[in-house]
Amino acid sequence: MTIYAIRTTSGREEMVIDIIATKIRNNALEIKTVFHPAEIKGYVFAEGSSGAVHKAVSGLMHIRGVIDKPVPLDDIKHFLETERKDRIHVEESNIVEIIGGPFKGEKGRITRVDSVKDEVTIELLDASIPIPVTIATEFIKILKRVKAEEPGEEGKQ
Repeated sequence: MTIYAIRTTSGREEMVIDIIATKIRNNALEIKTVFHPAEIKGYVFAEGSSGAVHKAVSGLMHIRGVIDKPVPLDDIKHFLETERKDRIHVEESNIVEIIGGPFKGEKGRITRVDSVKDEVTIELLDASIPIPVTIATEFIKILKRVKAEEPGEEGKQ
């Protein structure tokens, strides 16, 4: 089987995939997969024979055409491989900087760690009112590791 590029209306790639998948199921077409790498706008890729791909897209809206020259797998392989990011070890009370999202550049203290969802809740340091923000650990950078206080030490001085 070979991979063919299908030109689509930019921004409608996911809709095109749903429509093609329905047509493949209803007509039992010989297409193994249909996918859209997020980095490539206006294109959807289908793995199957040229005839099956043309049948799958004929008459569908948002289709601009099929590029008849097969796409070598090596040309799109890097879009299909997921990066494995190492999980950073975070603890409550660590001081972090947010490196992505609407609070980018803000600093905060971790108040809660959810290791299952790989998220942390942070209280922003520069805010006049403590604002808790829940954010994925991939969007934080640890600035200072602080040991959490032992229970019962808060009242002692």
